[in-house]
Amino acid sequence: MDKAHPRYSYNYGVADGLTGDSKSQSEYRDGDVVKGSYSVAEPDGSIRVVHYTSDDVHGFNAVVKKIGPSYHPGSVSHAPIVPAAYVASAPAPLPGYSGPFSHGALGGYGGYKV
Repeated sequence: MDKAHPRYSYNYGVADGLTGDSKSQSEYRDGDVVKGSYSVAEPDGSIRVVHYTSDDVHGFNAVVKKIGPSYHPGSVSHAPIVPAAYVASAPAPLPGYSGPFSHGALGGYGGYKV
């Protein structure tokens, strides 16, 4: 049985100004050899570019480059933390005494002396 000789190529790119998503990728394969590259915008403003190859002799190899300066946000100042002032609430009223209480016949059962 003959072994199939795979062959393909593709590429695509995204540049979405609304979300800031910016990336691209391309790759081709001819038999057991694959070559490709991709780029992606990093959160720090730089672009990461990766070129890679893969074959049955050398395995997978990648070269990574960073293009452009990295922009890190300056320090952020926060308002000082001030503890909340303690406000004492008025004491809860105590239950009052209303004098003797009688259940009468203890829930409706007669014959008991109260």
